Amino acid sequence: MEGLIKGLIDVALGHDENRNEDPGPRDRQEQSRSTWAQVVSGEEQDENDSDRPHGSKQSHWNRQEQSHLGRAEWDNVDSEPSRRPHKAAHEGYERNDDGGRHGYNQNYSRRKDEEENKDGWETVGKRPPRQQPHKIQMGQWNGYKRPSTEQEYSDEAEVGAKIEPSEEELSDLSQACSKIWELDLNRLVPGKDYEIDCGGGKKVYQKEDLAEGSLFTWLSEDIFRRPTFSRFCSLLDNYNPNEGCKEVITSEEKQEQAAFIEEISRTAPIKYLHKYLSRKGILSESYQDFKRTLTTLWFDLYGRGGASASSSAFEHVFVGEIKQRGEEEVSGFHNWLQFYLEEAKGRVDYQGYIFPRRRGQTPDSETQLLTIQFEWNGVLKAVSSTLVGVSPEFEIALYTLCFFMGGEDNHIELGPYQVNIKCYRFGDRIGSVFPMA
Repeated sequence: MEGLIKGLIDVALGHDENRNEDPGPRDRQEQSRSTWAQVVSGEEQDENDSDRPHGSKQSHWNRQEQSHLGRAEWDNVDSEPSRRPHKAAHEGYERNDDGGRHGYNQNYSRRKDEEENKDGWETVGKRPPRQQPHKIQMGQWNGYKRPSTEQEYSDEAEVGAKIEPSEEELSDLSQACSKIWELDLNRLVPGKDYEIDCGGGKKVYQKEDLAEGSLFTWLSEDIFRRPTFSRFCSLLDNYNPNEGCKEVITSEEKQEQAAFIEEISRTAPIKYLHKYLSRKGILSESYQDFKRTLTTLWFDLYGRGGASASSSAFEHVFVGEIKQRGEEEVSGFHNWLQFYLEEAKGRVDYQGYIFPRRRGQTPDSETQLLTIQFEWNGVLKAVSSTLVGVSPEFEIALYTLCFFMGGEDNHIELGPYQVNIKCYRFGDRIGSVFPMA
């Protein structure tokens, strides 16, 4: 009886001898678990300088064995995981075939954490995960390498009179760009198709990392089943990121380019672009000639960084390049899909957004025009801007229209956003083009 009374008193006073003050292994597992995807495959001050076409520069992205490596080997060299485990962990993901987001392999995580914590130690600095990872189906990408005439494409967009530019649009570039925004039926919806976390804000000159996690929290896998998105993504691995390194475009890659142009040419933004440019007398009314013009404008190679056939408008604007100007820096790289894929691979380290010039315009998870800072393959992009969630056909149409009809500065409205489309010419080519908030 005395022992029973003593036990009840101990429980009441919180002196349970079996109570463990230190969190158990399972608790530590939950605290330390990291999740993110493994993809299986200055403004005026700084951005203008980094994106303006320039003369010969010698890049220090110098690999002696570069000319001896195949593209697959190049990818392996540059696919090193991020040094920040809370932003990118590259193991333990399994496929979910339900067509939705893909989850972390918790059995793998539990085994991994048990191995790491078996001595009672816990890794300091791990932060709770925010990302919802998934893998991307790439099987259909192989089919894009076939001759374009042997491939299947989406049905033509049924837009009727909607693609006929009005007299007001023909006389006002901003109204024409707004019309392309309205015609972007493939534009994603924040919160429904994807989610971002902007992290902390900073000035352009600040170099500290103010983003605890990745920019993209999740992206619906269905996006990569959309024909124009899928074909666009298949083009992103066709380039060597070293500016000044001569590109070798294979016959299969040319087929991918032709198939991409054919696919987007069936959409409303591109059809409107053709109607607009033909009405203005810039291009002929032949749609086949128009598609050839798009291919030449975006994919034909030209010299940049001191070497011939080392760059193209598509590579610079959408893929990005590494150049040397005193020190290595990222040039171009203004596409959100490329950012998402490279971030998922651990090659991009998002470091926060750049404070907007106007108060009251702080970005949030709904924002679709972002100015950000990041590192790509360990090289800083001090300031970059991108339209998030827009379709590939929208960007091609918007930038092509500004190239033919605008100047270096093109102040327009896109939905709720006042944007300046900066457009630099490289002779009769696109040197660089990107949005500025």
